[in-house]
Amino acid sequence: MLERRSKLLGLGCLAHDLVLTALALPIAYLLRVYVLPRIFDSHFLAIYPLHVYLPFLFGVLVTWTVVGFLYGIYRRVELRNPAQIIGDETKLVVTGMVLVHAGLYLFRADVSRSLAVTFGAVNLLLLISGRLILFFTKGSLRRIFGRYHHILVVGTGEYAHELARLVEHAEPLGLRLIGFAYLTERPPAPIQDLHSSYTTIPFGQVAEFIHDHVVDEVLIAVDKQDLDCIEPLVLHCEREGIRTRVHLNFLKATSSSVHLEHFNEFPLLTFSTGPQDELQLLAKRFADTALAALLLFLLAPLLLVIALLVRLTSPGPVLYRQTRCGLGGRRFTVLKFRSMVQNAEQLRAGVEHLNEADGPVFKIAADPRVTPIGRWLRRTSLDELPQLWNILRGDMSFVGPRPPIPEEVEKYESWQRRRLRMRPGLTCLWALEGRSQLNFDRWMQLDLSYIDRWSLWLDAQIFLKTIPHVLFGRGAW
Repeated sequence: MLERRSKLLGLGCLAHDLVLTALALPIAYLLRVYVLPRIFDSHFLAIYPLHVYLPFLFGVLVTWTVVGFLYGIYRRVELRNPAQIIGDETKLVVTGMVLVHAGLYLFRADVSRSLAVTFGAVNLLLLISGRLILFFTKGSLRRIFGRYHHILVVGTGEYAHELARLVEHAEPLGLRLIGFAYLTERPPAPIQDLHSSYTTIPFGQVAEFIHDHVVDEVLIAVDKQDLDCIEPLVLHCEREGIRTRVHLNFLKATSSSVHLEHFNEFPLLTFSTGPQDELQLLAKRFADTALAALLLFLLAPLLLVIALLVRLTSPGPVLYRQTRCGLGGRRFTVLKFRSMVQNAEQLRAGVEHLNEADGPVFKIAADPRVTPIGRWLRRTSLDELPQLWNILRGDMSFVGPRPPIPEEVEKYESWQRRRLRMRPGLTCLWALEGRSQLNFDRWMQLDLSYIDRWSLWLDAQIFLKTIPHVLFGRGAW
């Protein structure tokens, strides 16, 4: 509920910023044509008509959107104070203008630099002013144009009290606590740290309260021994068309996401610790397939050159095949350009004492089994290119936890096995924090953090941030 409203508010702020950014161009144009030449008459030449700069504006709007999401400017905007708003908008415009000017230089675009600079200054002023006006007038604007979503909390104990506090703190998102219904014989003490003016009522009067007041939603937080008594309330709310949500505090130790599904006519309460958005997962798979096919086609000459280098510089096969564990522990054969001598596995016992990794992982920074060309391939990550075929087949993804070998999985603790609930990938959060330099537990924690936070946008961020790490060989052995 709160996440959806927060996302909608973030999208509203994005729309606000884009509209003011579009408005900044004609204002900057008027200043550049009619004001600045009067002040600096000898330094400003005539420029093209305004419509010529519309492609420039389109590029700016796209850049602003990407930069805004990369910086997280449109996440949890309801928590931003004026200083943070000024900082966010300044970061957005300064970073965006640096990228735009770099683009103008690279593509030799015929855009007046004085107009571009004026546009940046006007844009920054408009964005900061607009967001600050919204911040200081949001209460009045909601009273005039909007309405609050009225919430009634039903329950007893700290969970119900915490729900009430959350509703009050979410007032910037349009929620308002109007009542608190208790199940105990006596009214509870006032909830600490709660400043809302709300009505306290016994559970038996909830139906009457709902009938006599505007209630948009009922939040229920009761102990498991009281679950039976809430059924009449849920049915009553159903008859009146009021949405009801039940806090599942009878499974207090679980950290799973919970949602209701139907298997034919059977309602099922589903607990899951992995991504559940089937549409996003399908889009991820489609993007993986399309990009892998495109890169295999474009990089075919490079793949051929590397294959020849591997074959000519050391005896043995071009490709190294190894069994790895994929989604759910399914085994598949991963492909890499061979970077070690042909009998590397037979020589492993002789270098076990050089292992520099903790946990079940085996890694050596200066592995004597690595060939000269193999060391270069590893430093540049070019040895991973054959895994584009694994991605095309569906064994792997571009972004996801690295696929472990079965021997490692056998040594996993139970909490570490959860990383197998996501399709393995070429890169993930661990690649941005040092790759081979991370200890095993930190590596596992980053993979689980990725699974818990997964979205297509997170995948895009990781993919783009990995590129400089690969180019400069950061953390690669």
